[in-house]
Amino acid sequence: MEKLVSHTARINDQLARYGVKFGIYKNGTFNERLFPFDAIARVIPADDWRNLERGLAQRVDALNAFLKDVYGPQEIIHDGVVPEDFVVSSPGYLAPCVGLVPPKGIYSHISGIDLVQSREGDWFVLEDNLRVPSGASYPLISRGICRMCSPETFRTNDIVDNRGYGAMLREVMDNVNCGGINVIFTPGRYNAAYFEHSYLAEQTGAVLAEAGDLYVDDERVYYRGFEGDQRVGAIYRRISDEYLDPTTFLPESVIGIPNLMSAYRAGNVAVINAPGNGVADDKGIYYFVPKMVEYYLGEKPLLHNAPTYLPFYEDDLAYVMDNFEKLVIKDTAEAGGYGVVFAANMEPEAREALRQKVLTNPRRWIAQEVVDFTELPVHLPEGDVPRKADLRAFVLTGHETKVWPSGLTRYSREAGNAIVNSSQGGGFKDTWILSH
Repeated sequence: MEKLVSHTARINDQLARYGVKFGIYKNGTFNERLFPFDAIARVIPADDWRNLERGLAQRVDALNAFLKDVYGPQEIIHDGVVPEDFVVSSPGYLAPCVGLVPPKGIYSHISGIDLVQSREGDWFVLEDNLRVPSGASYPLISRGICRMCSPETFRTNDIVDNRGYGAMLREVMDNVNCGGINVIFTPGRYNAAYFEHSYLAEQTGAVLAEAGDLYVDDERVYYRGFEGDQRVGAIYRRISDEYLDPTTFLPESVIGIPNLMSAYRAGNVAVINAPGNGVADDKGIYYFVPKMVEYYLGEKPLLHNAPTYLPFYEDDLAYVMDNFEKLVIKDTAEAGGYGVVFAANMEPEAREALRQKVLTNPRRWIAQEVVDFTELPVHLPEGDVPRKADLRAFVLTGHETKVWPSGLTRYSREAGNAIVNSSQGGGFKDTWILSH
């Protein structure tokens, strides 16, 4: 790996040439910046990966079963496993999706599961991302550039090849395609992950399209191409639910496709991931995922949540109030690392104000024990330094559920900072899965 690290500057120069960027919205301003890459890869032994692989597939299968249930018979609610109020009050629960079963009954085709590893080596799931999880393109393109810069590194290490992601994604799209071309639907270049949209279109052979390129006629979606209009059979959407279709969701959306939901409801197009998935990656619903595994699959969970408390329940609320200073408080209405607060780091007045907010609206918050998760070495000009890091694993569901043998390792660029999200200014690493 030392030879690869010596090429760090060259690798980042190449990433810059390819336009590997991640946009950050801050104080109402969009700032596009290069996504910093660190050449010291995270290494996961083969046995550890096999255990993760099984646990990740199990978790995503349970989440897909939950989505099919809550938009259908709602048996998990009737059986008292998940409270009804907790589901219907989730901002991700969309009434227009009730009774709507997507092609082949698959809701989350591409799931991004965020994990951390404790210093003792145990893995914990921090959150599930089932709407528009981003990040697969970054380890994919960086691995290719690293391979060019130091081919001997990959000849002399037993690293599982990660170049199959495009084929895996294409298979997922083809599996649910309702007749027509595959499209990756982007809101445009000012989206934070626009680089990824265009890169994945290239990798899958799909058409990259914006709202003006697509229209609905007779409950079918069409793409306006140079060689004439073409029927669209599957749309991998990289746009939030509320903007998808102004005739169903936000009327003021100018980046959606009018009447898309009518075509989707008629079974004439697949939307990847399904609208309404947000109810399953709600930070409050996260609390119930281990119970979902047991309820739907009849199995013990192979992966565990970080120790979590739900102030919605009186006993949990009492514990949170008694131990507020040592917990991580998360706002379920936020994402991308926003709304995550380490109570111990707050000024007393601010901490008390947050405590009152939790008391006033307990449904909006969850609390977690602080997981002392591992730090990984990051190469800087002055030497290698430890930084907190997580792992986003990508789980794809088509004919079967598969875990991509790679992943996006994100690290904090600030010493001692445990918020590693790309939207918070973090960098990324490649993730090496050893073959044996």
